[in-house]
Amino acid sequence: MVHDLDPRPSVIRDRLSGVARVVCVSAGKGGVGKSSVASTLALLGAEQGMAVGLLDLDLTGPTDHVILGARLGFPSEEYGIDPERHAGISFLSVAHFLGMDAAALRGGDVTNTLLELLAIARWGALDALVIDMPPGLGDTALDVHRYLPKAAHLVVSTPSRLACESVRRCLSLLSKQGAPVLGVVENMKAKADDSTEVAELAAAFGLRHLGSLPRDPDLESALGTPERVRATAFASALRPIATEIFGS
Repeated sequence: MVHDLDPRPSVIRDRLSGVARVVCVSAGKGGVGKSSVASTLALLGAEQGMAVGLLDLDLTGPTDHVILGARLGFPSEEYGIDPERHAGISFLSVAHFLGMDAAALRGGDVTNTLLELLAIARWGALDALVIDMPPGLGDTALDVHRYLPKAAHLVVSTPSRLACESVRRCLSLLSKQGAPVLGVVENMKAKADDSTEVAELAAAFGLRHLGSLPRDPDLESALGTPERVRATAFASALRPIATEIFGS
């Protein structure tokens, strides 16, 4: 538990004072394309002329650097950490500090890691900070709600019954915490799939179903090259959703 005298929460408030909005891309489970949505969302925001940051908080499996083709290595440091500038966005990931190693964290270690990353990062003035959240309902989701009052969640699901059940639990937790939710995005939608479970799930919580993203076979080969990622059918379907989110 973070001690009441810990200065980092107040430092975080100062660090993020120039950030207009915080969008947490969340999911009830892994494997639904959450990181692809988060990274592409940030790229599309920059494409629209916005000052956008991307923070990969997936402590055990960060992959945004792979999607962006960003180099790893300890970022520059002087009175804080300057996020890397890459593909028109400001980017910081736990992978900058861990490299290819895994982070075995539990309980208070997760909270301390989150606080440390948020306290040392110098984002400056941003129209939006996109946070790629860890999958599931762990401590990070609770800590973000506590320490980032500006944060609103964009929840990603697939049409899978298993994914929908996990998202149901995720939305229930966010509702109980009073965390703002921008809406639900359906990912990996097959052309022949006419299921409506994701839309019905969003409606059950009084939320917007913001749209469906296709299962795009070209996305995998585009990873690592931001220009190609932005040219995919996946990005084309996400583009109007990005406009709605960043304009809200």
